[in-house]
Amino acid sequence: MRRYIFPVLLGLAGCAVLITLGVWQVQRLDWKRGILNEIEARIAAEPVALKEAPNELDDEYRAVTLSGTAGERELHVLVSGTAAGTGYRVITAFETDEGRRILMDHGLLPLEAKDQVSPRAPVQVTANLIWPDDVNSSTPAPDLEKNIWFARDIGPMAEALDTERLMVVLRSTSQPDPRLTPLPVDTRGIKNDHREYAITWFLLAAVWAAMTLYLLTRIARRKD
Repeated sequence: MRRYIFPVLLGLAGCAVLITLGVWQVQRLDWKRGILNEIEARIAAEPVALKEAPNELDDEYRAVTLSGTAGERELHVLVSGTAAGTGYRVITAFETDEGRRILMDHGLLPLEAKDQVSPRAPVQVTANLIWPDDVNSSTPAPDLEKNIWFARDIGPMAEALDTERLMVVLRSTSQPDPRLTPLPVDTRGIKNDHREYAITWFLLAAVWAAMTLYLLTRIARRKD
């Protein structure tokens, strides 16, 4: 009987740990769903006027209405895997009727249309505030000569276009740019892998239990 004690204890301990990790991931899944629901509600909420000093914690993804004119100078951010394919996100300054200058992401410009220009006129737009986290340690520096950026880097972009360190992503406009496909803010790019993690831990618990039963069977056979 003693020869069964350690394998049984090891099997129970391993299953307990793996099941606990699986339950924790289920709890994380519910937590992440709550966050995504809150973000989606903020995106779809009735647009409001742009606050004097919005902040990331309280205002990211908030829908806003703006009236003004986009600047002529464009910054082109190379992107792929978007709903509209590969191309350049077009970033310009946007000067509101109140005189504020902020960054605006207008949407996707096809690669072959990089050198095309479009006249600017006063418009009314609906957009969403965003503080993008595109930049990481592996992001290349922009190619300023070719006007190709590799991330929406608010600080350098605001400096280049002489704007506030504030960005909105266009959702709709009174005068659409025929070159561009809008890329409105949504939650599709926010990872929520907790379901897969939970399934993995529960499957590992089942495998651990099966291995424990197999080991006990082998011990029983040796005893016979």
